[in-house]
Amino acid sequence: MTSADRWLLPDGIEEVLPPQARRIEQLRRRLLDLLDGWGYDLVIPPTLEYLDSLLTGVGKDLDLRTFKVIDQLSGRLMGLSADTTPQVARIDAHSLAPEGTSRLAYCRTVFHAKAGSLLASRTPTQIGAEIYGEAGQSADVEIISLMLALMAAAGMDQAHLDLGNVGVFRALADKAGISKEQQAELSDLLKLKCASDLEAWVAREVKQPELAEAFVLLTRLQGDYKLLEASIARMTQLVPETAAELEHIQQVAERVAARFPQVPMYFDLTELRGYNYHTGLLFAVYVPGYGDPIAQGGRYDETGAVFGRARPATGFSADLKVLARFGTFVTEEKQTIVAPDADDEALWAEISALRAAGKRVVIAADQDAVHADLYLKKQDGQWQLVEA
Repeated sequence: MTSADRWLLPDGIEEVLPPQARRIEQLRRRLLDLLDGWGYDLVIPPTLEYLDSLLTGVGKDLDLRTFKVIDQLSGRLMGLSADTTPQVARIDAHSLAPEGTSRLAYCRTVFHAKAGSLLASRTPTQIGAEIYGEAGQSADVEIISLMLALMAAAGMDQAHLDLGNVGVFRALADKAGISKEQQAELSDLLKLKCASDLEAWVAREVKQPELAEAFVLLTRLQGDYKLLEASIARMTQLVPETAAELEHIQQVAERVAARFPQVPMYFDLTELRGYNYHTGLLFAVYVPGYGDPIAQGGRYDETGAVFGRARPATGFSADLKVLARFGTFVTEEKQTIVAPDADDEALWAEISALRAAGKRVVIAADQDAVHADLYLKKQDGQWQLVEA
């Protein structure tokens, strides 16, 4: 390795420099205060823990994204946390084990062995919130409302909300009796959103006419939710087992729209992100100029089962660094006061008082070498602030 190579960072791993670091930190404090104001208690899971606990019940995708190391004390395999949700599920099920509903929030760096997309960092600063112990519609409405409030606090002025529900696809798959392998194949086709390929697959694999029509109809359930009412009604006619899930997403959408009328909302029932992980409603926020969801979440009721306490759960997360990059929130800019480097008790007392009042004071032997908005100078025997 040459001396020049020593300064290189791995692909997908970045450092954050001033003034962006200050912007991210100010946003972190603002959003954590917002989460606290909604009644969500902050937790800080460990960065590193045993792999069999870290990955239990979360599926293959997270396994592939997890850095793995050997614990030299125990010889067991450990992993760097790639997603906070499984750890929070463990905390709810085992460490806290509360009765009734619990609301938990977090903000910490996670580590990805492989980036989730071309746009994504391998060290995102994941901020999120989760509700445990409440299965009803109200929890879904609350967590989506909180996600949109957090987006507004970050200055996401052009955010729009996408809603999906993996329960509709599960109901169709169960009714058709298709195998896990066929479900995975169809799920991959739905991700590509190629209508001709999907219709060809349905014609080949689904023999019942009403179910074949329902699968094809599913591929078209995308767009403004108010314009899909006729298609949704037809779906419930073809497969009544989908009615409860479709009614749930419609009711949630109506309640969220009443709270956030300025946020455009779309249905996408072909969205099966985390199909092996999520159990119901899915939601994501998108903004112009960024191809990935800027925040996303959903319901994952079975996550805590492996820790001995299966509880209803729903939540969302976002990358704080991405929010800081695209948000239009205004940062607080402090004036820089430059003070001389001198052994003077009165000077030190004044510097300490200014810092205690929240001012930014830099002590410099060469005051002219530091950018200053104000100088602390001695005039008429007293230390006073002077315009730069």
